[in-house]
Amino acid sequence: MFLTVFSIFLVVGCLIGFLAGLLGIGGGLLIVPILVYVLPLFNVDGSIVMPIALATSLASIVFTAISATWAHHKNANIPWRTAKPLAIVMAIGAVTGAKVADLLPGALLTGIFATAVIFLAAYMLLSIRVHKTKPLPDIWVLRVIGTFTGFLSSLMGISGGAILVPTLTYYSMSIRLAIGTATVCGFVVATFGALGFILTGLDQDNLPPWSLGYVYLPALLGMVSTSFIFAPLGVKWAARLPVRTLKKCFAAFLILVAIRMFWQ
Repeated sequence: MFLTVFSIFLVVGCLIGFLAGLLGIGGGLLIVPILVYVLPLFNVDGSIVMPIALATSLASIVFTAISATWAHHKNANIPWRTAKPLAIVMAIGAVTGAKVADLLPGALLTGIFATAVIFLAAYMLLSIRVHKTKPLPDIWVLRVIGTFTGFLSSLMGISGGAILVPTLTYYSMSIRLAIGTATVCGFVVATFGALGFILTGLDQDNLPPWSLGYVYLPALLGMVSTSFIFAPLGVKWAARLPVRTLKKCFAAFLILVAIRMFWQ
């Protein structure tokens, strides 16, 4: 079974990497629904499908975020005075989110994910633009924002960029620095979120073979093996294709996927 799942997610990794490079989106919004649909085909217990999907998604983001964080750091795109306190509280939020996810019923967890995806996809679909009118808030307000973002991101199996970038640009941060900040914070969220899911999953006795806590290694290794190869290809094609139109089509597709998850 290891080789079968690994082979499937080699292909999935190609798609995720290409779309991430083309549309500038994180892979979690795709990885989680795919895992939710694929895992039951291999007789994975339905009660733990969603935690496995979230954990594996976060673990895959760790690998892709490392190179992205380093690239943004070299290009001076990370305002560390803001990023450091945000990353610390987002780590706390991510671990807490993993713990809460372990306690919630799978159906409720799926509903939370699907609802949040609909809101994020609607934001992408409508191309909402917020005028930069406010300075960065007090450090305590940033900490509250960071904790909530880390918590929700862990519950969704995403890095949090889709939440953090619009928030930071609203508070007058340039898009370049907002993306850099979200990238390093995403690495922290993915790392601590995945670690939280690994620890909370260690006492589960119905996990599929080749699992590390809730992280499903065959799927993780398959995705990681190809996603980083196809991401640069997506970036290359971004200059040739109507990315805005494609992004709206993808957002509409995500809404349909999320709605379908409610009735799974």
